[in-house]
Amino acid sequence: MKTSSVLVLILVLLYINDSTEWPTHTVCKDDNLEIYYKSCDPQQDFALSIDKCSDVATHTFNVRASTVLRHSIKELYVKLNLIINGKTVLTYSETLCAPGHSKLIFCGKKKGEHLHYEGPVTLGIKEIPQGDYIISAKLTNEDGVTVACADFTVKNYLEY
Repeated sequence: MKTSSVLVLILVLLYINDSTEWPTHTVCKDDNLEIYYKSCDPQQDFALSIDKCSDVATHTFNVRASTVLRHSIKELYVKLNLIINGKTVLTYSETLCAPGHSKLIFCGKKKGEHLHYEGPVTLGIKEIPQGDYIISAKLTNEDGVTVACADFTVKNYLEY
């Protein structure tokens, strides 16, 4: 009887672990723009917020992001994919941290350290395209290990 109870408990725990996913978080929502994200890293979620949705259209807006690092980041690379109707239509990648080439203040942070950024962000684009689409973002370190990963859903109803 004990063996069957332990087996059932293990199966329940495995099922819960396999079926658990991070919730979808709302970054902002107003009449013309909605932005949501969900962590695609099965082991870690993170926090992200902006002051106002309308500020995103001005190209520079204030953001707050926070997480605890599961991996050190001597080197950090970002890969972004723009996905429309399930198809990747644009891919962008860039080195954010490398020896002698650090674009971010948290380059060199170690595993277990708290990563927090609060301040302005500039998108570098003239306008957010109208429509519904997904931006998949993945940050990896020098070992190719995922530091952070998220899928952003953007719904822009504003016509320019």
